Amino acid sequence: MTMTSHSQGTGLLGPDRDPAPLLRRYAKARQRRSTWEGHWQECYDFALPLRDAVLSAPNPGEKKGDRLFDGTAPDAVDQLAASLLSELTPPWAQWFGLTAGPDLDDGEREAAAVVLERVGTVLQSHFDRSNFAVEMHQCYLDVVTGGTAALLFEEAPPGEASAFRFTAVPLGQVVLEEGVDGRLDTTFRRSELTVSGLRTRFPGATLPEGLVKQAEDDPDRRFALVEAVVPATGGHYYHYAAVLEDEDADEAVLAEGRFEQSPFINFRWLKAPGETYGRSPVMKALPDIKTVNKVVELVLKNATIAVTGIWQADDDGVLNPANIKLVPGTIIPKAVGSAGLQPLEAPGRFDISQLVLDDLRGRIRHALLADKLGQPDAPQMTATEVLERSAEMARLLGATYGRLQCELLTPLILRAVAILRRRGEIPELLVDGHTVDLSYRSPLAQTQARRDAMNMLTWLSSLSQVGGTAAQAVDAGAAARWLARVFNVPAELMVPAQPAAPQTAGGGDGL
Repeated sequence: MTMTSHSQGTGLLGPDRDPAPLLRRYAKARQRRSTWEGHWQECYDFALPLRDAVLSAPNPGEKKGDRLFDGTAPDAVDQLAASLLSELTPPWAQWFGLTAGPDLDDGEREAAAVVLERVGTVLQSHFDRSNFAVEMHQCYLDVVTGGTAALLFEEAPPGEASAFRFTAVPLGQVVLEEGVDGRLDTTFRRSELTVSGLRTRFPGATLPEGLVKQAEDDPDRRFALVEAVVPATGGHYYHYAAVLEDEDADEAVLAEGRFEQSPFINFRWLKAPGETYGRSPVMKALPDIKTVNKVVELVLKNATIAVTGIWQADDDGVLNPANIKLVPGTIIPKAVGSAGLQPLEAPGRFDISQLVLDDLRGRIRHALLADKLGQPDAPQMTATEVLERSAEMARLLGATYGRLQCELLTPLILRAVAILRRRGEIPELLVDGHTVDLSYRSPLAQTQARRDAMNMLTWLSSLSQVGGTAAQAVDAGAAARWLARVFNVPAELMVPAQPAAPQTAGGGDGL
């Protein structure tokens, strides 16, 4: 983060670094978010109960599954989040790359390929050594359950194993605003930290004396902190400010500055027109999830009745129902000629409940793509089956993948490039789509590339069968280089293209 001077300001604070304008804007944005909170809480209660609550303060270690009687939805959410992690950002695999842009000619493209592959390797190395896989999986769980997720991408202190540090921000902490271009570019985050946590996060900040005195009496007391990242008007950077929520003085400002790329990466599963926050597949399946949960609860209650039964007895003055225990070997006295203790037959049966549950559970798994993205029942799959499953995943996740590529993958790589470029670990390159461009190499992104390669190979095979001058019209070297780019073959394995030999005028021998 590039810090600015106090006199320059950041555009977020009022005169004399007054935090009131920032807090008012945060309060209005949070009020607009309040309509979502009840919906989010219901989704988390039934589909991801172990995640921190949205409406109430988190209490680590508490029981969070008391209202849950069926595990179909939590299991399907885990499978879909794991599938997204392996299909979009697989750990220990290079799911992205840097390629030469269209503005470069063939010679410049080949010269830049080796350098860009080395830069991509450095980026991937920092991702692998960081906590990216752990926090990214939590974000996928959030986006599948709540429809919106936030990933905090910070620069680690010098000396760490990786220059990257990630934090999956709970949905209850973030308040978002949508820009004119439809992106979630304005982020507010409210969190609570102890005084030691504030000093660790903001080592150069001067804390208010009253706050320090309160911490001396209670070291575990937490204080509310509001962070804001807002895009600059007409600029290609982001303003940043961190203030204490309950302090109005100048000392309430802990830090201010600006970022080249926003450290908060916000993304959505599905965007409805006119809405800021995203909608999730759990929201679509929530009626079935709640119905299954209620049916299983009634089945369990009916099972207790089936096991223990309901009994009736004549009031004959001898039998005392309060002293009866239904255990083996019990002798129950009764009057002569009386019916004694008799079971009461239930008026109905719950055999139909299993048919209802099978239908509802199937719809839940279908809505959460568990029946499409899960592991197949057959232990082995042919190559055709693999391609068909990949095509099916690309079809199902096509719209969602396009949104995740725009809101998650591209900002993630641009932020990583900005950090390493500032640290001097990679050259001064600009990923602008003209000289340097991004390429996505995740399994899901490669589905279309494999289809294009298959079409090319089919075309080449058809030309070879035609024979004659048709096969001679193919530039074998150019075709090999095109296939190498499609299959992401390393540049050092390719022979550089040879320049075309000059032709003599008139086609003669020059005599």
